[in-house]
Amino acid sequence: MAIHSFVSLMPWLCLLFSWLVIPTHSESNELRLLTRELLETAKEAEFFNWLKTIRRKLHEYPELGFEEYNTSQLIRSELESLGIEYSWPIAKTGVVGSIGSGSQPWFGLRADMDALPIQELVEWEHKSKNSGKMHACGHDAHVAMLLGAAKLLQGNKDKLKGTVKLVFQPAEEGKAGAYHMLEEGALDNIRAIFGLHVEPDFSLGSVASKPGPLAAGSGRFLVVIRGEGGHAAWPHQARDPVVAASFAILALQQLISREKDPLEPRVLSLGFVEAGQAGNVIPETVESELLSGTSRSMSSKGLSQLQKRIKEVKKTVINNSYNRKRINPAVKFMSRN
Repeated sequence: MAIHSFVSLMPWLCLLFSWLVIPTHSESNELRLLTRELLETAKEAEFFNWLKTIRRKLHEYPELGFEEYNTSQLIRSELESLGIEYSWPIAKTGVVGSIGSGSQPWFGLRADMDALPIQELVEWEHKSKNSGKMHACGHDAHVAMLLGAAKLLQGNKDKLKGTVKLVFQPAEEGKAGAYHMLEEGALDNIRAIFGLHVEPDFSLGSVASKPGPLAAGSGRFLVVIRGEGGHAAWPHQARDPVVAASFAILALQQLISREKDPLEPRVLSLGFVEAGQAGNVIPETVESELLSGTSRSMSSKGLSQLQKRIKEVKKTVINNSYNRKRINPAVKFMSRN
């Protein structure tokens, strides 16, 4: 993964330099020479070993969202050793470094920092030392890549006509770290921001992208359906939230199959339903939660429409499930990420 990181960060840098290199009469030749120079530097043994060491340190001590204190300390130490100024803390543990003159245009390079609540089972020298936590999504590689880019850019800062912001984002895994960094103004005045994600299915050195939206925005919601509990032998005396939830689950599927433009990508999947504790007891509540990554759209408008219709379906279908007495559905949308 370390080698993959070196190769992957090069298109990132070349894209930036196409905007930020001082223009000359032979700009294209200058850019080609700089690209070759950066690539050769990234292949040097000293650079290679430095970046590999950082990635392994990060992998050994993974931290969950908004808990990346040691990760943040490592990042800040490396930035200080490179002579790069930074702002911290942002969104509790986030860091934003700055390379260049400080003038516009400002462009950002972004890496997420947090790990997942997963136990690493592979036995190797650099296995996670934090029980129940693992960099299973490659964020250790992302941080290492951004630090590698920072070192290469810092060595060429005099060639920049603008400023590169190094955005180390906390809490990507379901806690909306990007939202909190935006709320705190960390990305104000940045004209564009670039990020990469490692992909083990791609061949070494390849980068995949396309014009227009590439990844969907996602949202999660929590629904609590409150009815009236009772014994299964007397269902007429209860208001069964399980039945109401079943109607709602079926109705939600039609938001994609019957209301969505078939040419517009959207996804809605219910991943978790929890009700009672016994087979002969009608429970009082049902909690059904849409898990992270299962409500998606390629546009903000599409995501907002999904959220609006989810609320309407829950209220309408559940309340119409019973004529005698109202079943109360509470719908809570979680922070987007």
